[in-house]
Amino acid sequence: MSLDIDYYELLECDRTADDKVLKSSYRRLAMQFHPDRNPGDAEAEARFKAISQAYDCLKDPQKRAAYDRFGKAAFENGGMGNGGGGQAGGFGDFSDIFESFFGDAFGGGRQRGPVRGADLRYDLEISLDDAFHGKAAEFTIDVATQCGDCTGTGAQPGTSSRRCNLCGGHGKVRAQQGFFVVERTCPTCHGRGEVIESPCRKCGGDGRVDERQKIEVTIPPGVDEGTRIRVAGRGEAGPNGAPAGDLYLFIHVQRHKVFERDGTTLFCRAPISFTTAALGGEIGIPGLDGTKHSVNIPEGIQSGKQLRVRGAGMPVLQGRGRGDLVIQVDVETPTRLSARQKELLCEFRETETGEECPQSRGFLIRSRKYGTI
Repeated sequence: MSLDIDYYELLECDRTADDKVLKSSYRRLAMQFHPDRNPGDAEAEARFKAISQAYDCLKDPQKRAAYDRFGKAAFENGGMGNGGGGQAGGFGDFSDIFESFFGDAFGGGRQRGPVRGADLRYDLEISLDDAFHGKAAEFTIDVATQCGDCTGTGAQPGTSSRRCNLCGGHGKVRAQQGFFVVERTCPTCHGRGEVIESPCRKCGGDGRVDERQKIEVTIPPGVDEGTRIRVAGRGEAGPNGAPAGDLYLFIHVQRHKVFERDGTTLFCRAPISFTTAALGGEIGIPGLDGTKHSVNIPEGIQSGKQLRVRGAGMPVLQGRGRGDLVIQVDVETPTRLSARQKELLCEFRETETGEECPQSRGFLIRSRKYGTI
């Protein structure tokens, strides 16, 4: 197709169209006629080049003003250039389409500044008692810290860095590959935009050195398995003086010999004698708070029954109050009876009427209906 078509006609816009309308129309048409979407179509390729050249001219206020007054003649014979363009400029603008839709995924983002240091993870194992009371924990980790000799700049003391000549300080360079202009990290400065001519002898120009550091943290009462605690600024130092990352502690609570935990609720199993179960009574349960909790056993309690002590469980993390303590009763059948005890039990059995154990009596009655007993 001829490239002499009016730029506004190529972009399918009026001469009064604002920048937003021009850009929107250009993107739509560039997507439609891009050679990758029309392989082997010479007309589509020519149309794509033409609309790229048109937009490259009209997006610039000075070029647009010159075009509106003089047309394409404004750019001929050394006027204001060649209209922006040609292929490289057009494809450079086409990369803006990907940046608008996909952000930095295709490397189209702008230089953002210093890269923050990496976050670190440390797994800390504590006891259930520590989780109940809280504790001051201390441990050591190996971490990249800011170099003390160059204070993180990476340059030998007394020297400084200079702007990268290859990328001009942008940290990225562009290279044309076929129909596309590919933007990639500058191989000379590795994206920093600056070059260190005299690297620090201690850190080799990275601005960081590996050190063993002692970390002190306070574990609050009520932490649970998997609780994450953030220690700001104690992660790895960023390269060339960039801010440090954070350290994250992941809490792991050891199993307890007596108690099990579900959130703020503590559970324990308490074996009781069959005489206590039959006659009732009181038992003492030692709590994690160091006090002895008295638990009333009602007369005739059955094995598996749960009793609750309000406010005797785990503390609420970063809150007020405590959960409950739940005691599951396990009635224990005696296995070591004296002769006198056996004699008394035999006397008791002779006095049984069946009414003493209604569940056993009910089972026998139901079983007789099926002729099993």
